[in-house]
Amino acid sequence: MDLINLIRTIILGAIQGLTEWLPISSTGHLKIAEHFLDLKVPILFDVILHVGTLIVVLVFFRKDIKNILSALLRLDFKTDYGKLIPLIIVGTIPTALIGLAFGEFIESTFQSLLPIATAFILCGVVLYSAKAGKEKTENIGYLAALIIGIAQGIAIIPGISRSGATIAAALLLGIKREKAFKFSFLISIPAILGALGLTLYTQFNELTTVGLGWEVLAGMAVAIFVGYFALKLLENPSQEEVSLFRALLLAARRSINSPIFKRLLTIWACRVEILLETLQTRCFSHKPLLFHY
Repeated sequence: MDLINLIRTIILGAIQGLTEWLPISSTGHLKIAEHFLDLKVPILFDVILHVGTLIVVLVFFRKDIKNILSALLRLDFKTDYGKLIPLIIVGTIPTALIGLAFGEFIESTFQSLLPIATAFILCGVVLYSAKAGKEKTENIGYLAALIIGIAQGIAIIPGISRSGATIAAALLLGIKREKAFKFSFLISIPAILGALGLTLYTQFNELTTVGLGWEVLAGMAVAIFVGYFALKLLENPSQEEVSLFRALLLAARRSINSPIFKRLLTIWACRVEILLETLQTRCFSHKPLLFHY
């Protein structure tokens, strides 16, 4: 096992675990990290990392998923959970179509930092515009599900946050943020599983020849571990957890000797610091940060 490659994949797994829950585009951050780490990784690797955080989603929403599957087996589409089934299907269709039609073009175009940086800016504008949304309803209609699914499809662009785009679209449609958050992550499940299936199919020959490798599995394990505790922190943060996270971030910034990595981490740390300020003012509140924009 190449120790250097193992360390690099662990770093990428940690980035995926930290950024998946924030509206800052985990894929965009992975691409930037891969650039500075001088890594050329197949799209399968990025998908595997997303599968890692998907496992965390399945754990956190296990009760909702169980109730949805139970309603599906009973062919019950009238209860609250049963009504979600056709909505998730409607939201998944445009995501799949966009991915199939433009996936290869986007993958080849968004390899350099400039288009990714442009996507970051556009995503920021969209997130800021979500403040104009008036939360009026908890009901998600078929048209709303379709629009949210289109937003998720557009978010295959590195730099466009999937959670940010879908939740922002829901807020602009007048859907309450708690409902928007839950629906956003529920429609991510078939999207990520579909991306995994398509990637395994298109890269089957390479996979059978090379295999996944311990590095890829280690990266996924780190994404699961970091992703779980990051989501727990963001769900209901305590003063001690926020302070510890801030201390670890500061130690990382001071321990890195490379000017390039230090500059990259400093830029990312500034964004995290803003989020931590929000955490510190909300750490005795029971409303999760994930619902706050």
